[in-house]
Amino acid sequence: MGSWFRDTFAALAERNFRILWTGSLLAFIAFFMSTVVQSVVAFDLSGNNRAVGFVVFAQGIAQLALGPLGGALADRLSKKTVILACQTTIFSAFVALGLLVATDVITIGYLAGGSFVIGVAFSFLGPSRQAFMLELVDGDRRGNAVALSQVALNASRIVAPLVAGAMLAVGFLGAAGAFLGMGVLYVGAIVCTIVLPPSRTPSGTSRSVLGDIASGLAYVRDHARLRRLVLSYVLVIMFGFTYVTLLPGLVENELHRDAKSITLLLGVNAVGGLGASIGVASRADSRHARTIYTVMCLIFGLSLLAQGFAPSYAFLAVAMFFGGLGAGGFQTLNGAIVSHITEPEYFGRVVSLTFLAFAASSIFALPVGFLADAIGERPTIWITGSIVTAATAMFWLLERAAESDSVPVPAAATAGD
Repeated sequence: MGSWFRDTFAALAERNFRILWTGSLLAFIAFFMSTVVQSVVAFDLSGNNRAVGFVVFAQGIAQLALGPLGGALADRLSKKTVILACQTTIFSAFVALGLLVATDVITIGYLAGGSFVIGVAFSFLGPSRQAFMLELVDGDRRGNAVALSQVALNASRIVAPLVAGAMLAVGFLGAAGAFLGMGVLYVGAIVCTIVLPPSRTPSGTSRSVLGDIASGLAYVRDHARLRRLVLSYVLVIMFGFTYVTLLPGLVENELHRDAKSITLLLGVNAVGGLGASIGVASRADSRHARTIYTVMCLIFGLSLLAQGFAPSYAFLAVAMFFGGLGAGGFQTLNGAIVSHITEPEYFGRVVSLTFLAFAASSIFALPVGFLADAIGERPTIWITGSIVTAATAMFWLLERAAESDSVPVPAAATAGD
């Protein structure tokens, strides 16, 4: 037990990583509170899935457009400075939305505008935070550090829906309090960032920012294993994570429960994700990581199909638990494997490509919302679940084919085996 505990939480032995991890936890709680609150407020204002999808779409389009730029700047600028600037921007957006709700002038347009601003900030924040994290830990703990970051994310997915649900229970003033509470959490994240040491001075480059983006894309293109990991991750997230957009309509239109009841479902989902993240953290630097990654992707895809068939709220909760289990496992291991097979000078750009998966999912939420309004939430979830399952099978077949053909792997890739 003692050995397992040390292996699972090894990176937290380093002080600076603990501080960054704490700040990340606070920021993650705020983010997942916003996911719940924005979806519920949008659905209550409009009564349809399109509005929820539009608000999510606004954040996604910002991240998709600026994500590669954020990755390039993470490899060129002071990571700590970028993180602080983005955290301050997100804090301001949450406070502004809280005041709009409190004064009862909130609209779908304002929600989408705030979502867009937050998406812009996340485009630069995510790659810089991930790259900064790897500066703060020893090389042999990289995978574990990435895994523990995912543990913080999934822990926040348990806490955030409970807090958001408690605030939403008192109506729109509750939503205002939730937004302002998110701002307070970001103050804590900002303080954690301030006390960290300066990030390393990036090495100089003669290329333009666009040249750096192009070189990052070429780097992924020329590394077969990295290319497969990034592509599979993008496909699974892009199609699979749209279920969050459909949850309010599914529970209200199909299961005849109040839309606010999604907070319990998201909490159950997060419990599964947290358990998976902790469970695989000790294996994140092992040669078994790729196999576990594939199994977790498959569990996630099958759970989506089960959600579409759910005859009751209780059945849906069980399916959501396994969805969290699969999602938590494959997200954790994807980041861990990528951290090992990517050279440090390219890490910000490569991570930004994996973050594009969430941007694509947010953008895809809009057509998914229209589709759900046209054919129903259940058939729409079946379609996305089928795509995720097929993408997982294709990734597994390509990996097996590569192994049987003995395709040479770049020297940097052997660290993750």
